[in-house]
Amino acid sequence: MSLTRRELCGMLPALAIPMLIPAGASADEAKVLPSAMFPFEKLTPRTSNGATFREAVKGKLATGESVEVHETTLPPGGMPHPPHRHVHTEMWLIREGTVELTVEGKSTQMGPGSVGFVHSNDEHGIKNVGTVPATYFVVEIGPGVADT
Repeated sequence: MSLTRRELCGMLPALAIPMLIPAGASADEAKVLPSAMFPFEKLTPRTSNGATFREAVKGKLATGESVEVHETTLPPGGMPHPPHRHVHTEMWLIREGTVELTVEGKSTQMGPGSVGFVHSNDEHGIKNVGTVPATYFVVEIGPGVADT
């Protein structure tokens, strides 16, 4: 069997993949997030709808779940987006300010130190109901998280 130069070049990426995976590790294990630290000053901010986001962690856990962690700061009256649903689970860890978390139509006000949790596919939204910026961490775990 003879190969054209184009076919050979097309195979090169596949031949390089084994060199990127540590000896003894499967391809899935090579995608697992390593232990790491994420100092605040190294988290790059981006803004959308008046909110500021700083992504910290995004990838797969050793146990197979997708995970994403980011910090959000909302101005007074701000919402990052309208209420919505998704298959993954989400948790909010409130650091500063006062937010109102609404899950399936039931609203709860939460301040610093509070934790909110939403089950897969429950409709939910968050809004800063205070007079100062509200900052919180979002922890997302489950299908589709690391792909977004």
